Amino acid sequence: MPAPTEAPPGAPRGAGPLAGVTVLDLSSVGPASRCTRLLADYGATVVKVGPVPGRGPAQTAPPFFAYSAHRGMRRVQLDVRHPDGRTAFLALAATADVVVESFRPGVVDRLGIGYEAVRDANPAIVYCSTSGYGQDGPRAGWAGHDLDYLAVGGFLASSGPRADGAPPVPGATIADGAAGGMHAALAVCAALVARARTGEGTRLDVSVADGVLWLMSLAADEALATGSRPGPGHDVLTGRYACYDTYRAGDGRFLAVAAIEAKFFANLCTALGCEAWIERQYDDDAQDDIRGALAAAFATAGRDHWVEALAGADTCVAPVQEVAELGDDPQFAWRRAVVSAEHPVRGPFRQVGAVLAGTAPLAEPVTVPDETVTDTDTLLAAAGLSARAVADLRSRRVVA
Repeated sequence: MPAPTEAPPGAPRGAGPLAGVTVLDLSSVGPASRCTRLLADYGATVVKVGPVPGRGPAQTAPPFFAYSAHRGMRRVQLDVRHPDGRTAFLALAATADVVVESFRPGVVDRLGIGYEAVRDANPAIVYCSTSGYGQDGPRAGWAGHDLDYLAVGGFLASSGPRADGAPPVPGATIADGAAGGMHAALAVCAALVARARTGEGTRLDVSVADGVLWLMSLAADEALATGSRPGPGHDVLTGRYACYDTYRAGDGRFLAVAAIEAKFFANLCTALGCEAWIERQYDDDAQDDIRGALAAAFATAGRDHWVEALAGADTCVAPVQEVAELGDDPQFAWRRAVVSAEHPVRGPFRQVGAVLAGTAPLAEPVTVPDETVTDTDTLLAAAGLSARAVADLRSRRVVA
């Protein structure tokens, strides 16, 4: 699909490594939407493909600010269950580079917009299917969400238990974001590199649970190689030692201590007046006493006092910040990780910017699109449909 002459609202300043790449995104939330958010931040033209309102099951509608308010993206609405809507989608796909979908396995094939159908229209297409457990296997048909994938991949069982002994509910959607979204974006980028060399497209089967397994591979590889049973308190990274833990400061807020190396632990103990424990850092019999000593020291002053005193002194200490604090964090501000944005109806707000390495800076204020407006006519015209044909589809509510 030829790129529109004007950049989509909120597009990164400058080309970006994926400039000229067009992505059709059939998702509304979840790992696939996390994937296309990344692709757009790297310069791809992402077209969100949704259903015509009132024609079939509605997609989940995220809050306007979610997924960076779809900055830099376009939107089209098609009834792909209608033969003419399906034809319109395939026309878009014929000149696109990537299709990303997150239906249950087999659904896109039943709709007539699966990989085989798209490949017939565009042999060079990179078709990325994201699902909880993959397109095949005994769990392929299971419904699930982030917590389920973290459960089957070993993540939950490796986290410190709640008071009732159950694994805690994580505070972030790690499976959606990293095991799914980043996983899919990485796979798409690798497939585009391969296509540049061979000219051939491919089908990508992104399993979020597989991604969680990879995230857990340090522990999983240990278990597979040695027969051990990694879990909470198993080693330095899972809470066995006092040098890698969280502590309450005197104002009730918390600090993260990750003084794994002996020199960092020595610096920490010296600064806190706990020198007696320097040589016993990894003595299992001393851990309760070391924790008690560190906790007592931290309780004598507030979190920010200790951050100022310790964070820059090679102690591996950092503040445990609440999400509401992140917008005012000086490091994130220095790196322009939070940007101002403007919604055409809702007005000004702030959002996380294009923060990953290699993304182009955003021109502020970032202008985000009105989620009630589509680019259907323009995009279908660019795909080769006449104005009369588009008007006919719209009159029959095949497109919107």
